[in-house]
Amino acid sequence: MKFNELLRIVGNEPVFSSALLYAGLQSPGGIQAQISRWVKEGKIIKLRRRLYAVNPEYSGVTPDPLIVANSIVVPSYVSCQTALAWHGVIPEAVSSVTSITSGRSCTFSNPAGTFIYRHVKPELLWGFEKEGIPGSGSFRIAFPEKALLDLVYLEPAGDSFPYLSHLRMSEGSISVPRLRKFAGRWGRKKIARAAENIIALLAMEAL
Repeated sequence: MKFNELLRIVGNEPVFSSALLYAGLQSPGGIQAQISRWVKEGKIIKLRRRLYAVNPEYSGVTPDPLIVANSIVVPSYVSCQTALAWHGVIPEAVSSVTSITSGRSCTFSNPAGTFIYRHVKPELLWGFEKEGIPGSGSFRIAFPEKALLDLVYLEPAGDSFPYLSHLRMSEGSISVPRLRKFAGRWGRKKIARAAENIIALLAMEAL
């Protein structure tokens, strides 16, 4: 396979699986060897086993870390501090991308960034939406209220006033009705307590 053929097959996709190139082939060994050569030459970027992105120098498409995060582990969605920063709930920029998955907790580091995956039970994989990045694609990201409750759920003492105050949440960035609805769906005392503490803190911020 020629590199131009790879570009034609991949198109504008920011991330692709090597399985895409194996279609109709009885022996994919030759393709895998070619992929390894392209990685060494810097033409494509290895994100994890069997997952790649074309170097933006050749594709004109820069793989956004939030889109990459969705592709590395499936199912998953961006959440916790990353989603809170995206929605403007917290002021700090976040260097790594944190996602929620029903798979095992793990961390990947590659040329696109550092990607952290935190495990929850499958019944907690809800409360996210699709957002788009012009010219790059779309990705799944938690609503700000779900991202906040995901963080509370995963962190020891995440429901406490000191922990929540440390986040420096922006007043007006959280929907109180949706927060209460999501907390009620969770059905845990820790989450219910956190929701009321968050509402109190937001009310103090508004004064």
